[in-house]
Amino acid sequence: MSQPSYALLPGAAGSPVILHVPHSARTIPADVRAGIVLDDAGLERELDHITDAHTAELAQAAAALAGVAPWRFVNRLSRLVVDPERFPDEREEMLAVGMGAVYTRTTHRGVLRDESSDHGPLVERYFRPYARAMTEAVAGRLAATGRAVVIDVHSYPSRALPYELHGAGPRPPVCLGTDAFHTPAGLTEAARKAFAGCGETGLDSPFGGTYVPLEFYGTDARVAALMVEIRRDLYMTEPGGPAGPGADRLAAALAALVDAAGG
Repeated sequence: MSQPSYALLPGAAGSPVILHVPHSARTIPADVRAGIVLDDAGLERELDHITDAHTAELAQAAAALAGVAPWRFVNRLSRLVVDPERFPDEREEMLAVGMGAVYTRTTHRGVLRDESSDHGPLVERYFRPYARAMTEAVAGRLAATGRAVVIDVHSYPSRALPYELHGAGPRPPVCLGTDAFHTPAGLTEAARKAFAGCGETGLDSPFGGTYVPLEFYGTDARVAALMVEIRRDLYMTEPGGPAGPGADRLAAALAALVDAAGG
């Protein structure tokens, strides 16, 4: 690769906050594309459904609006290359629908890749370097400020897709994904307050949990984490259309959360 598949965009030296944007890109390198069985039109449709469109722009706008600029860690490649937020082993529940670290099935449970192929090279080339870099980014905030706050910026469709394991539950305008160890009550409350003007906030439905690099996961309470899942009809035309006026309000709410979490 000529450049890393991710970008760490520095914020203020004293900010503990990292806005993590793992699913916003649509880029797939040509050699990876060759292993995907969909035709070009089918791949574009799949990208429309699976990509958290415009979330990198939301994070960028929030960083500009925040009183103290957060750091941003942004995936430059599509999650169809690898999904950096999955467990790379049997702990991953999404393996049940072919969506572990390397997806073999689509959002509609069709075939994306040959399941019998060796996907290890994708994990080694893309997943592990990303994980190392994110680990280093968190370690950098710990060294600089004594703590780190990872805020995952995601979006999700207004109607459940067939791949969702928990799609029958509530689909609030803003879903907050939490972790029993890494999400303090004050961080959840700050998010509820920040997004109060965007409609109801819910917890862990239809998506739960949050991302913490494995080196710190379940062991280092200095690393706090929260996932923000924004329902796509709040800010864009679904499934893969342009952003709308709701994006500005959401960016301001995310900036308010950044300031509350970093204070």
